[in-house]
Order: sequence, then C-alpha cells, then structure tokens
Amino acid sequence: MNDNGHVVPAGESALAPVATPDRFENPGLPPHVHRLADVDPAAAKRAERQVVTLFGLSILSTVLFIVAYFAIDPETNVFVPFMGTVKAMHLVLGLTSAGALFFIGIAAVHWAKTLMPDTEVVEERHELASSDTDRAKAVALLKEGGQAAQLDRRPMLKVAMGGALGVFALPFVVQIVGSLGKKMDKGVVEELKSTIWDIPTEGPKAGKPIRLIRDPLHTPIRADDVHLGEVYHVLPETFLDHEKTDPLEVKAKAAVLMIRLNPNDIKVQKERDWGYQGIVAYSKICTHVGCPVGLYEQQTHHLLCPCHQSTFDITDDCNVIFGPAKRPLPQLKITVDDEGYLVAPQGFKEAVGPSFWSRT
Repeated sequence: MNDNGHVVPAGESALAPVATPDRFENPGLPPHVHRLADVDPAAAKRAERQVVTLFGLSILSTVLFIVAYFAIDPETNVFVPFMGTVKAMHLVLGLTSAGALFFIGIAAVHWAKTLMPDTEVVEERHELASSDTDRAKAVALLKEGGQAAQLDRRPMLKVAMGGALGVFALPFVVQIVGSLGKKMDKGVVEELKSTIWDIPTEGPKAGKPIRLIRDPLHTPIRADDVHLGEVYHVLPETFLDHEKTDPLEVKAKAAVLMIRLNPNDIKVQKERDWGYQGIVAYSKICTHVGCPVGLYEQQTHHLLCPCHQSTFDITDDCNVIFGPAKRPLPQLKITVDDEGYLVAPQGFKEAVGPSFWSRT
C-alpha cells in the first residue's frame, strides 16, 4: 500500500511513478459569432451614421465651449443641487469640454465594436528579435488594419473623426489667446495689490492703525506677550468686517507671519526700523506661486515654503536663499498703540503673493 492508501500490486514498488494523462488540453477557440453589421449592409450603414453622429456631438460640445467662454459673464453664479452655488462659466466649460472628450471616446468604442474586424487570431510565441521579414510583415498588417477600419470605403468616418479631434483642440488655443496672452488692465492689478491691511480712508476707523489679531482666535496681541523665538499667525482686525462675506479671498492675501527675533540678529536696518523691539511681521504668501510659508526653523531663522522649498532668511529682510521664488516676502511695518497692542500703521508697500501677474 502506498502513502495514498492505494494497494500496490505484487512485484511493483510503492514509489514507482504513475503515468498521468495530459490535464491541460488545448480548448481551442469558440465558434466565431458574426455581428449584425458583418452580415447586414443596412446595419453597417446604420452603425456608421451613429459613429458620425457621436463625433458630431463632440464637435457641437466644443463649439458650445468656445461660445460659453466669450458669452458667459465670469462673475455669474448659478445654484446646482448637491453642489451649491458655483460659477456659471466654470460649470458650462467643464460640462462642454467633458462632453467633447466623452463623445470622441464613445464614437471610437462604437466604431471598433460594430465596424472594425473582431475575428479571433492566435499568435504563436516567437523570439523577441524579429527578422526584417517579420518587421515588413508588421508594416503590412498596419496598412491592412487601416483598410479593415474601412476608412477608404467610408470617408465620412475619417472626416468626422478628424473634425472632432481637430476641433477639440480649439478650446486650449482659445484660452491661451483669450487669457494668458492678455495684459491685465490697471484696475485688476491695483485690486491684486491691495489688501485689508491698507489703512481705511473713510468711516469711523479712517486713518487709524490696524491692530494685529491672532489667527484663528481673533484676539489682539500685546507686544509684552510675544517672547523670543515665538511665531504668530496673524490677521488685521479689519478681517472681522469680512469674515461673513468673503473670508477666504481676503485671508488669501492678508495672512501674515510674526516672529520675535533678537534685534542683534537682524542684518537690515529697514527690517529693524519696521519692526518693534525685534518683533517683525512678513507676508505669509510665498512670492513663487502663493503657497503659505508656514515653516520656521528657529536655529537658522529660515522660513520654508513646503510646496516648492523656497527658503527665506528672516534676519536678512526675508531675502530668498534657496528655491524658485524670485523676490523677498514683503514686510509689514508694525508698532504699538497707547495700550501696548501691536498695530500696523500702514499697509504693505509691495505687492503680496506671486510675482507672475505683476509683469504687465
């Protein structure tokens, strides 16, 4: 008896190999099932019209994209269920560009499923290095594939596909010509330069310095409470007037980083004069592409932008010492009021944030 419990005939070894049949027979290919378009010319013609229609819908979507780009006011808002209030232009441009690409894809899939050959082909394994004859055969097969796609017999498919793919590229050209190549007008530039740190010129606070408040506690800061090496994320007190209307937009330009240094470590006289007893304040918005500069290394006095590693030396008026940023972080002039609270007697004298839009 062997290990499996089978009785071994007399004269045979229990360890003798047992002949087994081939368990992996080639199942072959199933019978080919012809599609309706393969046997019915009317069905093939109908499939061709459907593919052309889908390409046509792609062209229509692209045209609507271009029309919407010029016709819709960028400031118009619409309410969309489950999304809330969104910009009408962004919504329409997104839908039309998605539609243009979607219909091209569906048309290509429908074309392949209904008109291109779907016969099963078995290709035996061969050596990776093909001979010149095999390469020539591959080129011939590609040409044969083009004929099998019926481009020569159905020119409307070729025209529709070329039109859809060609027109789909126009929105990218339109955006470059209509936006990136256009100079900003003076009003837009001035709006980008202004922040809520600018001293009000009218109202009860006209001409008065603006107190610095902690972010996000919104409490004023006494100079005596700021200790050596401490870092504060601060906003102007005027932020409270915008908190319920457009907080993110104003905060994106008004965020400031305040640090207390040893006055002897400050290398630039202007930085020392614009601070208060070693307390200095700089825009938190990186001058590269606007990321928040929020990492402070106390031993080296370096500020680091985590997005693209621009590094600023806070003892040298935040000059760039590493990375893609091209100009220092703007400094905010600060002092104290009669009650000992830190205030800004003026707004930024330099534009905050990225530099690219200022090249007009």
